[in-house]
Amino acid sequence: MATATTTPQGTKGGSFLLESLRPEDVFTPADLNDDQRLIGQSAEEFVVKEVLPHIKNLEAKKPGLLPELVKKAGELGLLSGGIPEQYGGAGLDKVATTVLTEKLSIYGGFAVTHGAHAGIGTLPIVYFGTDEQKKKYLPKLATGEWIGAYCLSEPQAGSDAQNSLTRAELTPDGKHYILNGQKMWITNGGFADIYIVFAKIGGEKLSAFIVERTFPGIKPGNEEHKMGIHGSSTTPVFLENCKVPKENLLHEAGRGHIVAFNILNAGRFTLGASAVGGSKYVLATAAKYAKERKAFGKAIGEFGLMREKLAEMAIQLFAVESMIYRSAGNMETAMASASNNGSEGNASEKIQNTMKVLEEYAIESSIAKVYGSEMLDFVVDEAVQIFGGYGFHEDYSVCRAYRDSRINRIFEGTNEINRMLIIQMLMKRAMGGQLALIPAAMKLADEILAGPSFEETDDGVLAAEATVVANCKKIFLQSAGGAVQIYREKLADEQELVAALSNIVMEIYAMESSLLRAQKAANGKGQAAAQAMIDAARVFICDAAERVEHEAKRTIAALHEGDTLTTQMSVLKRFAKRAPVDTIALRRSVAAAVQLQDRYPFEGK
Repeated sequence: MATATTTPQGTKGGSFLLESLRPEDVFTPADLNDDQRLIGQSAEEFVVKEVLPHIKNLEAKKPGLLPELVKKAGELGLLSGGIPEQYGGAGLDKVATTVLTEKLSIYGGFAVTHGAHAGIGTLPIVYFGTDEQKKKYLPKLATGEWIGAYCLSEPQAGSDAQNSLTRAELTPDGKHYILNGQKMWITNGGFADIYIVFAKIGGEKLSAFIVERTFPGIKPGNEEHKMGIHGSSTTPVFLENCKVPKENLLHEAGRGHIVAFNILNAGRFTLGASAVGGSKYVLATAAKYAKERKAFGKAIGEFGLMREKLAEMAIQLFAVESMIYRSAGNMETAMASASNNGSEGNASEKIQNTMKVLEEYAIESSIAKVYGSEMLDFVVDEAVQIFGGYGFHEDYSVCRAYRDSRINRIFEGTNEINRMLIIQMLMKRAMGGQLALIPAAMKLADEILAGPSFEETDDGVLAAEATVVANCKKIFLQSAGGAVQIYREKLADEQELVAALSNIVMEIYAMESSLLRAQKAANGKGQAAAQAMIDAARVFICDAAERVEHEAKRTIAALHEGDTLTTQMSVLKRFAKRAPVDTIALRRSVAAAVQLQDRYPFEGK
């Protein structure tokens, strides 16, 4: 995976708020190697040829059909990306698994099923299982002979996993745990063979267990009647005196939260990648329809407001795709670096390093989840609007995509929870000295006192936008610095403020990822060849900067009053100063690129 090593070795999670990177420092889809592209092609072909023809029956819950398709995917190696080779897996790198996830996400029902099995249903054993557990379960999970599920949520405890009421009691002879409780919203619940179940030993120690479907006392309930993802199985799972061998305790007693948090980090990033794949398919569907549908004597795609919709769908998708592959490249570089430092060949150490990397980039994973799921919601909503009345009809795929999309803002911790986590994790890293936010805020305070500077700026591609991004980082430091100074350790209680700060952080990561990718494309192919991408980046950064300014105004107005408020707003105005941009003309350029290909125009670029 030599291509991912373009990312600097020293890049740390959350450091994008402080660093100024070069375009060559980020990984982009243009850097995919042939093997990674082939994996993506195989995954996409499988969904198009094997899954999409069966959507009607999948949506109707035809018995046995979905498990059959999962097993077919297993035969092609599409389930084993995260499993080490020694346990029958493909042992794919982080970038390759990201490509795989994206390309399997054309149809939401199958994407959710795959993620629940190959991701959160399998990775707990990969990361935390004993060698015996891995040998027993992973080869069968890799092929799809056994299908996995993840059982964390409960009727009264969704995002609040520590409030679990499911209990586990060790039998007097010490040979088994007896589990009692109920799990809710379990994807693959109706047909899974292996359940990763979380329960509290003695009602106190949250722990994880590998529970086989054949164990006495475990029973899935009826299929839930859901708004969307009808093609997937979602059931409650009941545990009534379920007898689990003590050797099926996963990790350590009382360490279930470690299992849950690490798996959720992986799942959140995966969900962001999945949103990219789903959005590309919907954009292509909308672009083709806009060309075919006639109104007032011409194709609706010739009208300005339809073009604007297609352009904005592509622009937001471009930003999220740029973030996802930048993060994947960072993670893969960190994993490769750890292997090169002495753990290569030692599977246990390699897995430990993988978990450390997932934890290192937990902030970026939460950003991927939140920004990706909200981007997908925007894309499917606009697609329905382009289809008009037909978009509201079940015979058209955009209607299904609209329904399927909504769950993503709830999965893997709600977007509200993740917004809180982004700032909490940043503050924790800052207080622990892992991220130099405090020195940066102090330096900014000195800069503010010194007044405006008149430094010369670069005149390269997107130079003005690079200045905007740099100033948005200062806006975050200004806003967050004031919030921490006033509320200190009680900042978490001010959820509206935390969410506003989190929105600023996410916009900065999206802006910079778009900027660097477009600059890298221009440097590699020439500005003319990358013009549509440059235009997309300009529009996104212009609009995102306005959103940053809006959130900063809200934050500063909530923190200060009187003369201090006036002073802070003057500082914000200085940092937010930027030249007007003709986003109407730029969107027309992006729309033309979309309509030229009838799909997302930056695929693999």
